[in-house]
Amino acid sequence: MPTRVNSRLDWGKLRGFHAVAEAGSFTRAGKTLNLSQPAVSRQISALEATLGVALFHRHDRGLILTEQGDLLYNTVHDVFAKLTSVENQLTGTKEKPEGPLTVTTTVGFGSVWLTGRLRQFIKDHPDIDVTLRLDDNVLDLAMREGDVAIRFTEPKQPDLIQRHLGQLKGHILVSPDYLKEFGTPTSIEDLKNHRLVAFGGGALPFEEVNWHIDLVEEAVGQVAPVLTVNNLYGVYRAVKNGIGIGALPEYFYREGRGLVHILPKLDSPPIEVYFVYPEELRNSMRVSVFRDFLLKEITRTRAKLPIIPKDE
Repeated sequence: MPTRVNSRLDWGKLRGFHAVAEAGSFTRAGKTLNLSQPAVSRQISALEATLGVALFHRHDRGLILTEQGDLLYNTVHDVFAKLTSVENQLTGTKEKPEGPLTVTTTVGFGSVWLTGRLRQFIKDHPDIDVTLRLDDNVLDLAMREGDVAIRFTEPKQPDLIQRHLGQLKGHILVSPDYLKEFGTPTSIEDLKNHRLVAFGGGALPFEEVNWHIDLVEEAVGQVAPVLTVNNLYGVYRAVKNGIGIGALPEYFYREGRGLVHILPKLDSPPIEVYFVYPEELRNSMRVSVFRDFLLKEITRTRAKLPIIPKDE
């Protein structure tokens, strides 16, 4: 007869513990788990009672893992990553593209370019349940924070398949109302006397995001932005509402409409674009059809986007 092992560790409570450790608070973990803050707190208290150790230090600003909690977190994190990998391998090789597909990308690109094109993909593949997760932070695909990602910096995570889609350009953009009030700058030096909107305080959507500020400072010295915003969609909204002049990827100009492209001879440093997914999803039909859809849309709308091949 096989020996029966009675484990004191409940998988539901371990999942709750992992979510709390990742989020740093019961409230944020509850949103991830679709549970109330008290329910999550009770799970952690029950797990601590079962183990006889404290897993978190409670502070006014959040939760910090104890030494014992850190040991448990490292083990649970590895186990969940392996389970996710196995699940992807078991469910991702069906002949028919179906099942959940979480697509992650930056707030700006997802809001302005991608959402307007998902309607056709959803229509063509009704059995794929699409979730679009917009976040300028690099999400952990291995931990199922997303299945595929469209990124604008070279991926650093191991065991990821990446396809280089091409390069984006950025332009200096402004609203017609701003130009009526403050005039049109005709050189990079002129920008010193204008109101500039900058990116700051958030996860970098791509390298050299404030390239227009850098150019002005190289030409005439330090400048102070009139407004700093922590994501590019916020920069876009500020520019569109006439607060100042900003530098944004081309898709904001083509897709957002209503902005004026000034100083057209100035280009941003190239912004590299990557399509990324975990190794275990290599044979996933839902990933394959989304990748093909994305490439088709990029090709079809190249005049609007444009994403240009690196060798052109």
